[in-house]
This record gives sequence, C-alpha cells and structure tokens, in this order.
Amino acid sequence: MSTMRAPSIQVIRVLRTAEYAPNYCPSQRRALYHPQNAVRPVRRTLSQTIRKARFSSSTADRDTTAASKSTDRGPLSNEDTQTDFGSLNVLGNTPPPTTSIDACLTDGFHLDNGLKVGGGSGCFLVAGEAFSWRPWEASGSSSKGQMINTKGQWEVQKAAWGILDLVWPKPDMLILGLGASTYPISPETRKYINSLGIKVDIQDTRNAAAQFNLLATERGVGSIAAALIPIGFKGR
Repeated sequence: MSTMRAPSIQVIRVLRTAEYAPNYCPSQRRALYHPQNAVRPVRRTLSQTIRKARFSSSTADRDTTAASKSTDRGPLSNEDTQTDFGSLNVLGNTPPPTTSIDACLTDGFHLDNGLKVGGGSGCFLVAGEAFSWRPWEASGSSSKGQMINTKGQWEVQKAAWGILDLVWPKPDMLILGLGASTYPISPETRKYINSLGIKVDIQDTRNAAAQFNLLATERGVGSIAAALIPIGFKGR
C-alpha cells in the first residue's frame, strides 16, 4: 500500500502561480515573484491617481478664478468712509511756477506765464527766471550737431554755464533736456557742473520738462533748474 507524501516546495509554488497567473510559464517564475515586480503596478496606479487629482483640482481653480464678464459692481455706496482720492493730491492747491513748461516745440517752448521761446533756441530756467539759451554758440559754432563729440557724448564749453556761475544761492539739481533723445554727457561737462555743487539729471526734453514742472512745484524754483534744448535736436 503506497503512502502519500507531502507536496514539495516546488509544487506549492507552481500551484500558487497557477492561481494568480493563469498564463504562467516556468521560465517567468522569478520575474513574477520578484518583490519589485509585485509593487510596481501599485505604484503606477497610485501615481496616476495623484496626477489625476491634481489635474482636476487645477481645472477647478481655473474655473473659479475666471474673470467675470459683467462690469456691474452693484449699487453705489453712500457711506462717508469712502476714500476721496482727489483729496490725496497734496500739490492740488499749490500753483505751478510761472516758468513751468506748457509745450515743447521742435524749435522752442511755451511757458506758463505766456512767454514763448522760438527761433530754435533752448531755454534755461533758474531761480524763477527764464533765459533764451544757445549753448552750441559757446564754442563759436552755429551748428547744434557740434554738441555731440566724437565719442557720442554731449559736450559744451564752460561758457555755456555762465548763468550758473552768477546765480546765488545755487540750485540743488540741474535737469538737462537734450532734445528728442538722451545722450551721455562728457566727463568734463559733468565734472564742471558738479564742481558748482549741483547735481545733474539727464533726460530727453519732454521728460525733462515734465520733471521740472513737478519738482519745481514741490521743492521750489530756487532748488531746481532746467536747461532744455528743443525737441527738434537729434544729434549729428
């Protein structure tokens, strides 16, 4: 009479494989039961779930933050606590200086006091006074293009700044408007103006005029001066 023997470990493994993998092949045994292979499908499924959740949440955020197509902001408020931005203009009641620039022309300027500078002359504003200014003639030249040196720098002779030597007290800042564009000034010109205790700010003429109007109103014409060339000047 034959006796039954316990199944071997190899047989048990084959039975387990047949239960979970119907298409099992003995040559694939190690690959199927490798610990990393058993975990990878779970990791891919989890990463896909997280990615899908992030996508859906970002889509929901875009939907909720979409700009409203309506311009209706509801009824007007009658509360007294509303901010009147017009009252925040601290210079609103301050009259502009009479030498402020009203218009910049290709060959001159119109000032707030009605003065008109024309004929291609520039305008020198200092200590509340306005002067016709032709700095290119300080070097004996009649051409404005001579103010740009061979290095592309704006440069004039010291005689062009004679008014700054005479005025007292001297302004804290000189705003230079160099025509339609901005040019670097030569080190010699900057050094001479700084030697008078005056700082220099360089801009094109339109922006220089606007800055002079603002700073002269805020700080006074005694602290701010401007030397402006008509916007028709475009270098060489």
